[in-house]
Amino acid sequence: MPISILGISAFYHDSAAVLLQDGVIIAAAHEERFSRVKHDDKFPTHAVAYVLSEAGLSVSDLSAIAFYDKPLLKFERLLETYHAFAPQGLKSFLAAMPVWIKEKLFMKKMLWDEFGKIESGELSRKPPLLFPEHHLSHAASAFYPSPFDEAAILTIDGVGEWATTTIGKGVGKEISILREMPFPHSIGLLYSAFTYFLGFKVNSGEYKLMGLAPYGNPDGEAVPRYRQLILEHLVDLRDDGSVVLNMAYFDYATGMKMCHNQKWQVLFGLRKRESESELSQEYMDLALAIQQVTEEMVLRLAKTAREITGCKNLVMAGGVALNCVANGKLLRAGIFDKIWIQPAAGDAGGALGAAFAAHHIWHDQERTVNPNGDDAMRGSYLGPEFSDLTVQRLCRKHQAPARYFADFGELAANAAQLLSSGQIVGWCQGRMEWGPRALGARSILGDPRHPEMQKRLNLKIKYREGFRPFAPSVLAEDAGLYFELDTPSPYMLLVAPVLESRRTTPPAGYHSLAMYDRLYHLRSDLPAITHVDYSARIQTVHQQTNPRYWQLIKAFKELTGCGLVVNTSFNVRGEPIVCSPEDAYQCFMRTEMDYLVLGNYLFCKGEQPKWHEGGNWRERYELD
Repeated sequence: MPISILGISAFYHDSAAVLLQDGVIIAAAHEERFSRVKHDDKFPTHAVAYVLSEAGLSVSDLSAIAFYDKPLLKFERLLETYHAFAPQGLKSFLAAMPVWIKEKLFMKKMLWDEFGKIESGELSRKPPLLFPEHHLSHAASAFYPSPFDEAAILTIDGVGEWATTTIGKGVGKEISILREMPFPHSIGLLYSAFTYFLGFKVNSGEYKLMGLAPYGNPDGEAVPRYRQLILEHLVDLRDDGSVVLNMAYFDYATGMKMCHNQKWQVLFGLRKRESESELSQEYMDLALAIQQVTEEMVLRLAKTAREITGCKNLVMAGGVALNCVANGKLLRAGIFDKIWIQPAAGDAGGALGAAFAAHHIWHDQERTVNPNGDDAMRGSYLGPEFSDLTVQRLCRKHQAPARYFADFGELAANAAQLLSSGQIVGWCQGRMEWGPRALGARSILGDPRHPEMQKRLNLKIKYREGFRPFAPSVLAEDAGLYFELDTPSPYMLLVAPVLESRRTTPPAGYHSLAMYDRLYHLRSDLPAITHVDYSARIQTVHQQTNPRYWQLIKAFKELTGCGLVVNTSFNVRGEPIVCSPEDAYQCFMRTEMDYLVLGNYLFCKGEQPKWHEGGNWRERYELD
């Protein structure tokens, strides 16, 4: 019998489930993709049911179940923190304790109750229930599926039980945690505090802060001044990358918000920005300042990891590992020969790490590294896929006309032609992606050469802030023709500069221009994917992991000479990435997308019946 292990993360944000069999990832999925609730934190009922169905298993058949952290240790941290800061935090304490006492202290019972619901009754057998520590789950998610037999391990996030950052070493099947940084001193929570102060949602808006940072003026006086204020008043950054935060400025340890707004206002001379309000240059400069500080922290931690492990390779996980700008600078710094980052680096990825830890540590199973240098993630295409029969049923349900292509090459050529003529195409193919990035299985695509594409995608399709950048999906073999990048980036976790030869000369005083004057300046011959600092967040597309997406881009190149397309996630702002053909068709009809490809079917918006929908979907996704 194979060793079958279910890994789950839940009850904070981004709940997820993963199934391993004999150390091979069978399936992995986020609960939000099924529930349609962004960052869903509830028990991952649908995701668990899905991953079990992929292997034809019941809960009772499992060898073990692994939860991604230790709830009792986390409870200990909460109690000790409230005690240390008393009498501060009484309101927060009174709000948090009933939930812990009624539910989370009885996590095992709560989990078994949920599993019983999935099995529709009593379990015939209860598998062992394991609770690896939070940062061990992150470390395991980074090391075990990586292509390295030996590597330094760096995990950076908000907080697990006590640890906020760890440095470890992986060799074969063994993981050793060598150093850790304790709560409340946290790089992730520092970054989240700025996310909050700049008017974005914590635990979901950090990538907006990262996208806003390049609009800061690197040549002005404000950015270095803000950076100095951060390092003098908010955080003591040590040479080894560890940090000590001045908790007089922060409220997250025991309070109901991230920082003390009044103190920050006095320090920076800025009010906390209200959500959706105007983004003045001062806020952009502050975003750049904290991004630069964060990059310096990551670089110092990486240098320390190299020194204490002696390893030439690095693996990373934790929410801060999704900061692809910092990742790109770390790669170019040359501290390590190679870097590999878990594509689901946040808490969802903890489910994968918990399962791997159970397999290699608790079950004491040996680990085999792929001899061809590939990782074990299979391109991160680990979610559900749907047949053409499902699409046929959708067509009947909605009386939706569509053209069927028996030859996928002909479909790819047609889609490439549409893209080249400026059309926006929804693309839903194969198994859904694992992780927060759309990687060409659930994507919205456009022509990167089109000067209006970035604006149109943001305002007419995604219904989101106009400053947000878009990523290129480039044929892996052609990446060097467009970007200063000499390593694969299949998971869209590295930012690199656009080649100088493709850039246009910026106008005089470029960094002093108003935000949208900079945004709509044509910076290269690929304006839709070139960010205001002449960089791009790159996905290299590999024929062996996503042959259909590769074939589409190849067809686009044969037609236009351009070996890349614009890729953004298939959703609107506030909506999870689509999972099923039904989700995709609804998003297609709600937006100003022109065409939709579902499997071997092509839908034209102009041919579809008028769309009717009960309820206000825009209100549900907070678009109104």
